[in-house]
Amino acid sequence: MSIKLGIIAAACSIICGYTYYDFTNKTLARPMETLNPTTSFFSYTVNSLDGQPVSLEQFKGKKIIVLNVASECGYTPQYAAWQAFYEAHKDKVVVLGFPCNDFGGQEPGEAKTIAGFCQKNYGVTFPMFEKVAVKGASKAPVYQWLTDPALNGWNKQEPTWNFCKYLIDENGKLVNFFASAVKPDNPDFVAAIGL
Repeated sequence: MSIKLGIIAAACSIICGYTYYDFTNKTLARPMETLNPTTSFFSYTVNSLDGQPVSLEQFKGKKIIVLNVASECGYTPQYAAWQAFYEAHKDKVVVLGFPCNDFGGQEPGEAKTIAGFCQKNYGVTFPMFEKVAVKGASKAPVYQWLTDPALNGWNKQEPTWNFCKYLIDENGKLVNFFASAVKPDNPDFVAAIGL
């Protein structure tokens, strides 16, 4: 991150009352020694953006990238990169988008608005789900699983901003966390997904 951008972000965080951390490039990988997870990623059912229940078990056998997304964020153009990645690899990988308004109020829209924005601006066809909380006491059950070592076996890292990524393997094991700035061509991501 450039010094100028860092100063601007820090100033904005003071003015807006946010705490600023440079977690934009953070990467965590599943350690060799892990706990025994008490639940499976595939045991969850979530609602699609149009309100229909979706069992995550239907994605078993594919690598899964879980994104917390927002329509009014500096990282929003990543929709295009993740859509292109999904199109190129959808026989082996699925991208799951979870809109959230937890960071700077950058996803204020309702489901219909979000769906229209994603389709019109980025041609998103990967699965999108209802807007959820991804941090704090009211976080959605799937994000509780992603961020509780007792549930997932090792990771406690919550999203640090919009467009954080969690990589889950074909068997439902959480294997990596990637922060907001990481895109599909990032060398760490490419190595982790192993396509």
